[in-house]
Amino acid sequence: MNYPADLKYAKSHEWVRLEGDVATVGISDFAQDALGDVVFVDLPAVGKIVEAGAAVAVVESVKTASDIYAPVAGEVVETNSALGNTPELLNESPYGEGWLFKIKVRSADADGLLSAAEYQALAEGQ
Repeated sequence: MNYPADLKYAKSHEWVRLEGDVATVGISDFAQDALGDVVFVDLPAVGKIVEAGAAVAVVESVKTASDIYAPVAGEVVETNSALGNTPELLNESPYGEGWLFKIKVRSADADGLLSAAEYQALAEGQ
C-alpha cells in the first residue's frame, strides 16, 4: 500500500492535501483496495457546507456502497467531474486523478488528522 507522507489522513480512510485554506480530499489506497472496482461516485454539490465527520459523498463498487466523510469542515468549492464518466480513477490513481472534492477549510480542523505513519499503522492493523 502507498501512504504519501505529504498528506494527512482521517481514520475513516480519506486523505487531505492542504494548499492554503483549500483541502483536496480523496480516499486512500487502502480504502480503494478494500472497496474493489469502483463503478459509481455520488459527489457533494459545490457550495455545500460540510461539517468534519459528516457523510458527504458515496462511492459504489462491485462489492458495496461506502459513505465518504468530510475530514474537515468548510464549503465544497470543487468536485472532480471526471469521476462521472471514469469512476475507476479512484482505483487507478487514488492520490492523483482520483481525488473527490475540494473544501475551503473553515478553521484549523486539519489538526485532528493523522500523519502518513499514523494512518499506515491504523490501516494495516485492521
